[in-house]
Amino acid sequence: MKLPGHDAIARQAGEHLVPSRVKLPRKAVERPIRQVAKRLVMALLVLVATAFVVYADRSGYHDNSDGPVDLLDAFYYATVTLSTTGYGDITPVSDGARLINILVITPLRVLFLIILVGTTLEVLTERTREEWRLNRWRSTLRDHTVVIGFGTKGRSAIQTVCATGLKKEQVVVVDPSSKAIEAATAEGYAGVTGDATRSEVLRRAELHKARQIIIAPQRDDTAVLVALTARQLNRGAKIVACVREEENAPLLKQSGADAVITSSGAAGRLLGLSVLSPAAGMVMEDLIQQGSGLDIVDRPVVRAEVGRRPRDTEDLVVSVVRGHRVLGYDDPSVGELQLTDRLITIVRASPTAHVAPHARPLPGD
Repeated sequence: MKLPGHDAIARQAGEHLVPSRVKLPRKAVERPIRQVAKRLVMALLVLVATAFVVYADRSGYHDNSDGPVDLLDAFYYATVTLSTTGYGDITPVSDGARLINILVITPLRVLFLIILVGTTLEVLTERTREEWRLNRWRSTLRDHTVVIGFGTKGRSAIQTVCATGLKKEQVVVVDPSSKAIEAATAEGYAGVTGDATRSEVLRRAELHKARQIIIAPQRDDTAVLVALTARQLNRGAKIVACVREEENAPLLKQSGADAVITSSGAAGRLLGLSVLSPAAGMVMEDLIQQGSGLDIVDRPVVRAEVGRRPRDTEDLVVSVVRGHRVLGYDDPSVGELQLTDRLITIVRASPTAHVAPHARPLPGD
């Protein structure tokens, strides 16, 4: 599949503009109906308490219509008093009744009004509270991971990097689908609804302060444009992208991606390997799946291993990372291991597996 030009991609992106919005994960809250029901019950309890306070001291009140105050009159007085209607037909006449109105009924009136207008106040303050959360989130977010696309590939990539110890608060998901962002926030990630090919959307995700960027959209042309925009905003971040067609991988690297994974090509090779050797296919699938069977781990060389050859270490070394070069375990230029080297090893996936400090599992596609 050949990609359209940059201008054509921009026009296609512009035709489907999605309003950008940042959504932070929230703690579980009660349903609105339950919240309203609880407020109504509390208001009724305050009303009943006020009515019984009045009825207990009914001799200190006077009803202008028939004189004595009964239980119905007490509830009537409590209702018009708490609602601040105050018709004046029932009034406290004794000093004790007036003192109780000052010390007891007036605070109950204030509490009753707070309960009734609480829902309205909550709605009015929600926008301010959300804006404060967003400002605080932006000011504290540094060296985070931005994931473009919360589909199967993007979700698996997040799970892999979080398995290495990355906190969910350090992950920001960008996706044009509001449902995808809702799913992301439900799992504890911050989300930005919008078109990731637009620089203002990526700025909302604080991409210019990110340490690493994972690009996993549904289309290859989208991945190219996102990589171009992301690299312009952040020159130092590590960008890993995924494409469907292998012929588009070089273009994505030219757009600024440090590493490109070909999903269709990798799946096809795994299928072919499984046909030729089902056992080899099972091993490869085991390596790809994080946390089960065998895992591929990137770890530093420990002091005890300095001066040894890769085959002399306790772990099964696949490659040695020296500087910017990735050397095979049998490469003659590796020689003896150095303290600045990193090892790509295969280990047994278990909580008690021997992994050197700062080791991190490598993500599969």
